[in-house]
Amino acid sequence: MSGRNKVTGTVAIAASASLALAACGGGAGGPQSGGDSKLSNDKVVIGLLNDQSGVYKDLSGPNSGVAIQMAIDDYKAKYGDQAVAKTIEIVQADHQNKPDVANTKAQEMYDRQNADIILDVPTSSAALAVATQAKTKKKLFIDIGAATTALTGASCNKYTFHWAYDTYMLAHGTGAATVQNGGKKWSIVYPDYAFGQDMNKSFTTAVQDAGGEVLESIPTPFPNDNFATFVTKAAASNPDVIGTMAAGGDLINFVKQYNQAGLQEKYTLAVGLMFITDIHSLGVEQFSGTQFTDAWYWNFDETNRKWADRFTEKTNTRPSFAHAGNYSAALQYLEAIQEAGTDGADAVIAKLEGKKVNDVFLRNGEIRAADHRVLHDSYLA
Repeated sequence: MSGRNKVTGTVAIAASASLALAACGGGAGGPQSGGDSKLSNDKVVIGLLNDQSGVYKDLSGPNSGVAIQMAIDDYKAKYGDQAVAKTIEIVQADHQNKPDVANTKAQEMYDRQNADIILDVPTSSAALAVATQAKTKKKLFIDIGAATTALTGASCNKYTFHWAYDTYMLAHGTGAATVQNGGKKWSIVYPDYAFGQDMNKSFTTAVQDAGGEVLESIPTPFPNDNFATFVTKAAASNPDVIGTMAAGGDLINFVKQYNQAGLQEKYTLAVGLMFITDIHSLGVEQFSGTQFTDAWYWNFDETNRKWADRFTEKTNTRPSFAHAGNYSAALQYLEAIQEAGTDGADAVIAKLEGKKVNDVFLRNGEIRAADHRVLHDSYLA
């Protein structure tokens, strides 16, 4: 997901540092379904499960369904009558950022709607619940929107892939680079659930490894719209850097209140996770001086711009990295079906494991076989 911790100017090419592998992948020699062009229920069903109404709606939400449909269209245009998957459907549900709802919706998608794969699932606690269902049902789950490293660590399983980013990538991009640029002393404010707890741990480790110090780690409720007390507490320790691990709508509220408190000129603000939709929502000036790590940027090069223009024609907004990540995951899943000749989960997994990928989202991409962690370039902004 991220990690060559090398910063060149303002761009960090980050692909994961080597970690002890959990060896929870299927392995290229694992069991496979038959490769005789058979599809379950004579069609492929792709499930999109995410926040479609709350704080993470804009960064992914319904527009990720548009991105997935773009992948379907591109697959069909490429293979035409030779496409193994001739009938492809998308089903969508709102998990409301609640793990119990995500668990129930995942069961419904797999069992009642015959989903062959579930995509996205922001909110780490929700993603962990879906990963458990994927393992139980022996059907695929490609996570795009959640960040917890547990998906490829303690909770990894053969049927789950972590595609876009994780807390390790974010911390070793933003955290390490900020310390190297003089931000030695940190106060970290984080949402008190799986994502925020993992972010706090990952950033603390990265800051300390780079020679910095975390003076204070401050938990907040999730979701939350009043950060005034927590902002004041973070500033009280007189840090060089205030790091916020809030995301989506919570991040926007945090930055508004941080700036209203007059802290923008006093401290470096490091954002653990930011999407372009956050910047558009609040305005560039509100984020002036902020450092963050980005998994993908729509205007990075001509390839990205052409894809982003297609997306914008359909949605009237620029795509976030979550939108591009969902496109990439859907496309590579369909390519794996094409290669396997079936949508059988084990056969598709065997085609994905170890695959080297370069597409609109994954640059220098590799789907690691041992733990299903996807490595690719990312950027310090």
